Amino acid sequence: METALTRLVGVRCPIVQSGMGWVAGPRLVSAAANAGALGVLGSATMTVDGLREAVREVRSRTDAPFGVNLRADAADAGDRVRILIDEGVRVASFALAPSRELIAVLKEAGVVVIPSVGARRHAEKVAAWGADAVVVQGGEGGGHTGEVATTVLLPQVVDAVDVPVVAAGGFFDGRGLVAALAYGAAGVAMGTRFLLTSDSTVPDAVKARYLAATVRDVTVTRAVDGLPHRLLRTDLVAVLEDAGRVRALLHAVRRAAGFRRLSGLTWRQLVHDGLALRHGKELSWSQVLLAANTPMLLRSAMVDGRTDLGVMAAGQVAGVIDDLPSCAELVERIMREAEATRDRLTAPR
Repeated sequence: METALTRLVGVRCPIVQSGMGWVAGPRLVSAAANAGALGVLGSATMTVDGLREAVREVRSRTDAPFGVNLRADAADAGDRVRILIDEGVRVASFALAPSRELIAVLKEAGVVVIPSVGARRHAEKVAAWGADAVVVQGGEGGGHTGEVATTVLLPQVVDAVDVPVVAAGGFFDGRGLVAALAYGAAGVAMGTRFLLTSDSTVPDAVKARYLAATVRDVTVTRAVDGLPHRLLRTDLVAVLEDAGRVRALLHAVRRAAGFRRLSGLTWRQLVHDGLALRHGKELSWSQVLLAANTPMLLRSAMVDGRTDLGVMAAGQVAGVIDDLPSCAELVERIMREAEATRDRLTAPR
């Protein structure tokens, strides 16, 4: 199925595997790429050296194009961009809008730039700065999210920009892909659906919690880092929501220290990244530290399997997913469903 997205990045199917921290590592990314989708490494939870190693491991597992997701406001963003360029990575995606200068550096090196946005004005800004495409995530999406549903936000962005638009938030099957294409999108991006595959390295006990969830078990809270965060509803989330400011700050400092050791970042860099999140969002100083706390809470679940000590980012689609196919099986099924849906819609009545 050829679209503006497949032509832009060179994949067979108009599907993107989102770059989730602690989840989108070399095994999942290469499996998604080999299945015909655009696999994207989640680099925000990797060290700079770890990112280079991960890129090379993906290269050893697949000849297909893949991407790397970056935090544009990270203190070491320039070093990470240099790795992408040096290693010949096809796509740079961003959770936050990159600067005009960063886009220019990447494009000059032949890297396709695809920022993620949650509002029409953000899409217009990055498109004007030279972004090659945008991922637009509606409020149904997991992790940090907005309040506007995909079905409302997507057509706004499609009408506002002249670059390919990838729809995210609420997609898990071929019917959703056809719906996104009907709105004018060039493809869909999926996080939770790829997390729940046999190629995902997320521990089985954590996958079981996702599979057991209903749509009512997915909630949005500000208790983790002060920003709207879509997660599975757990006892820990309830504790964080009930915790007082002092208790929350103590938890944040402890986990921020742990993330600093794992990531290799200095305290100054952690504060820099927290301040970047604070900018324009009126976060308290305790919430700045909570922003550094978040990766450790996610790691506890996604790497260590401690659902009692960690949080589990989840799109609302977690409540309707009940299996763990391989990436190859998933992509093949989605494309088969999309073709059947398209044929049904165009059949004479």
